[in-house]
Amino acid sequence: MKRLIAVALGVVVLSGCASSGNMALQKESETSIQAKIKEGVTTKAQVKSNFGSPDTVNFTDGGKEIWKYGFAKLRINGTTFIPFYGMFHNGTHGTKKELTILFNGDVVEKYNMSESAVETKSGWAD
Repeated sequence: MKRLIAVALGVVVLSGCASSGNMALQKESETSIQAKIKEGVTTKAQVKSNFGSPDTVNFTDGGKEIWKYGFAKLRINGTTFIPFYGMFHNGTHGTKKELTILFNGDVVEKYNMSESAVETKSGWAD
């Protein structure tokens, strides 16, 4: 019985989560972004003060700037820690957030905030 409790406790401790990307997006939602970014009003400096430097910067054919921010929070699936079974069925699950902003000069022209569920599978049977 003690061994079963020790194994269960080990699984709980090891099944943590990992976060990556722009930590400023961690607690943001579509609604909270609407309060911080106004099309035709918000400037690059304001965006940078709210979210920091973008993860990537691209340009349209017309020369407009596109800033992208991303954040992901993943948890390891519990099946990963089951002896033998975990070799065949393991992976992660969580959420991913992406903020894309199109600038016309120094001002936000359009933006999009999206949040989606993500899942990875890396077991031999997956």
